[in-house]
Amino acid sequence: MLSKPSKFRIPGGVGLGAAFLMANSSIGPGFLTQTSVFTQQLLTSFGFVILVSVLLDIGAQLNTWRVLTISEMRAQDLSNKLLPGLGYFLSALVVLGGFAFNIGNIAGCGLGVNVLTGLSFQQGAVISCVVALILFWAKEIGKMLDGFTKILGTIKILLTLFIAFKANPPLLKAVQHTFAPEKISLVAIVTIVGGTVGGYLTFSGAHRLLDAGIKGKENLRQVNKSALSGIIISTIMRFILFLAIAGIVSKGFTLDKNNPASTVFHVAAGDIGLRIFGIVLWSASISSVVGSSYTSVSFFKTFHPAFAKHERLCISVFIILTTLIFVLVGKPTELLLLVGAINGLILPVALSIILIAATKKNLMKGYKHPLWMQAAGWIVVIVMGWMGAVTIQESLSALF
Repeated sequence: MLSKPSKFRIPGGVGLGAAFLMANSSIGPGFLTQTSVFTQQLLTSFGFVILVSVLLDIGAQLNTWRVLTISEMRAQDLSNKLLPGLGYFLSALVVLGGFAFNIGNIAGCGLGVNVLTGLSFQQGAVISCVVALILFWAKEIGKMLDGFTKILGTIKILLTLFIAFKANPPLLKAVQHTFAPEKISLVAIVTIVGGTVGGYLTFSGAHRLLDAGIKGKENLRQVNKSALSGIIISTIMRFILFLAIAGIVSKGFTLDKNNPASTVFHVAAGDIGLRIFGIVLWSASISSVVGSSYTSVSFFKTFHPAFAKHERLCISVFIILTTLIFVLVGKPTELLLLVGAINGLILPVALSIILIAATKKNLMKGYKHPLWMQAAGWIVVIVMGWMGAVTIQESLSALF
């Protein structure tokens, strides 16, 4: 059964809109926390992690976007065509990853409110949950989120550029160690890739293109451009943030354990920088809460027609449950790191399904998927599967 078109439309340039959707989804609270923590651990060698993650991202996204748009089916529908019931299994995995991702988003909301008001992380999360529910039940939520995401994305890039300039990072060392690292961390690679294209993020852009009618072999060039653009946007932002953090850490400053990214903004721009960071972090998190919840439930709808009928109620329950878990568990920084690791573990399973489907001519409408692209995809599956199994246990140990 094909899924209904999304209510969230892309205004203007569809390809660029899908690219920004994927990029902005990955540039949230987890993005800030993960990059801060791992840059403090690896210093300028974190540039190598970014380089490896970009290569893995390209292998995952190009395969996924091309196969789904050529088949003209969403991931769960294509999976069910490949093997009856497989789509439900994939949906369950994506919902699991989206659930973990949303706990991380709620954690980001709590951190943002804490920076702005001094309230506890848990109090900030509860307040943000209420705001998210109000935003979601607004009639024009789609238009509001589209415009808000564009503005927020611009603010994040400009602010981080300013912070990086003020931090005066060691550029030569950063470039050198990006290609010849002094330290290598499997945990960092898995977490960063998982936070960029793991879980539902793998499918968000491709599904948005399908909703907008961008599909078929005649649109392959636009699909490729959109997928690569999304990866480039998120990579530029991550590298700028990495330089800002490296500049602060190289001067001997230690990042706050509970809110590491805030230290960078505070040291570089004082109290004003800290307040701006709080606003950006909370705004990014609250929009991600609604977006992540909507996308996750869009997979869940294939389980039973009742879920599609009561979609808003399902999303509301999704938001409330993730908030309760964060309030009970706490540890926002550890949760944000665990989210990336979990989504990184889901990626090889989801990508395997896509790659197998790509070999079925009846599903691909006669299209022959390039052999080099299949090979690149399977390399991502093997590498992420191995590293994910090694690192997920370490992340769970740090949390509990």
